[in-house]
Amino acid sequence: MFTAFEETHLLKMADSMKEDSVAALLKGIDRYNPENLPTLEHYVQMQAFEQTYNLDANLAVLKLYQFNPNEFKETVTCQILLKSLMNLPHTDFVLCKCLIIEQHQSCENVNKVIELSNLLETCEFQQFWAELKNCDDLIEGITGFKESIRSFIVSVLQITYESIAKELLLQLLGFPTETEFSDLLKEYKWVLNNENVLIANQEAHIKSKNISEKITFDNVSSIIRSACK
Repeated sequence: MFTAFEETHLLKMADSMKEDSVAALLKGIDRYNPENLPTLEHYVQMQAFEQTYNLDANLAVLKLYQFNPNEFKETVTCQILLKSLMNLPHTDFVLCKCLIIEQHQSCENVNKVIELSNLLETCEFQQFWAELKNCDDLIEGITGFKESIRSFIVSVLQITYESIAKELLLQLLGFPTETEFSDLLKEYKWVLNNENVLIANQEAHIKSKNISEKITFDNVSSIIRSACK
């Protein structure tokens, strides 16, 4: 029997070996070998479960689907797209979507994820959470999805509001539990003031910049001469 420390060490070694084996598959011509798809697809599922992320590997899967349409798996594609949404505001989702052929984009679940992305991109956060309620099966097994989306929404709110009604904030964040909301207040140092939440002092987000301009005597004299002509 292994001790807890030994088990943790062995798991880390196994993860490292997985990373190394996947990295080897992404080099050279091997990157476009469809025989590697099962391994890469399993790696996508592992990312979803373990809350890790490898954009390069996921792009390789989508590229293989592009070259081999018959190998396309809707579930794996949705997992890749959802993982890319978790990395907002980075443009990973756009990169992934560009590799999905139109026929596959029209698949029901893939299309749903694209619609969710559009709502986030246009800051329709309340509508996003409403639509997500109908997609519970899509995000099942995607560890930390809601938390990652909330972090993105918070980043938008931080530069948009100084103060916001608590009820509106809860709607924008998808009605987190009391514990989750309390944790958010502590993490971002928000202040609950009656029915309002003080998000932040905008001055904390606006950094002053000193601009120094060097004007020599020669510059000034040439301007004066020009004005006198």
